Amino acid sequence: MIDLNDELDYQILKLLQKDGRMSFTEISKEIKVAVSTIRHRYINLVEDGTLKIIGRVNPNKIGFDAYASIMISVKPKLHLDTIFEELIKLPEISFLALTTGDCDIEANVMCRDMTHLNELLRTKIHVLEGVFDTKTNMYMKIYKISQPDLELAKLSRK
Repeated sequence: MIDLNDELDYQILKLLQKDGRMSFTEISKEIKVAVSTIRHRYINLVEDGTLKIIGRVNPNKIGFDAYASIMISVKPKLHLDTIFEELIKLPEISFLALTTGDCDIEANVMCRDMTHLNELLRTKIHVLEGVFDTKTNMYMKIYKISQPDLELAKLSRK
């Protein structure tokens, strides 16, 4: 885990969150350190898994119109690991977590339409051994999708 008290790494991350295509030269000018230092820090951030540069696609613009959160109950619990192994493979799942409360697993999915979502549930999730019950909540309209605010993480470490 990165030490967010390392001000240089923190500044690099903040700039790349705003523009993942920002050049090392632009970053070095912005925070007034050598390009070689930025390159070295960037490589370290990528290698330790702190940073991954991706192109974020707006799913609505390319035909994904059915978003949902699927809460999955597992019985018996000994099937949890196997179910996670199978769910991780599904390209429709954008977020997958072990949860507390009434359900064991939360899977956020992006599907083309309701037919696609129904097929996913019926042929890929409900058929997994140990899946006892599911509850699906549709996202009617997404108001915000964002990366974590680094300021919040930095504040918690002071």
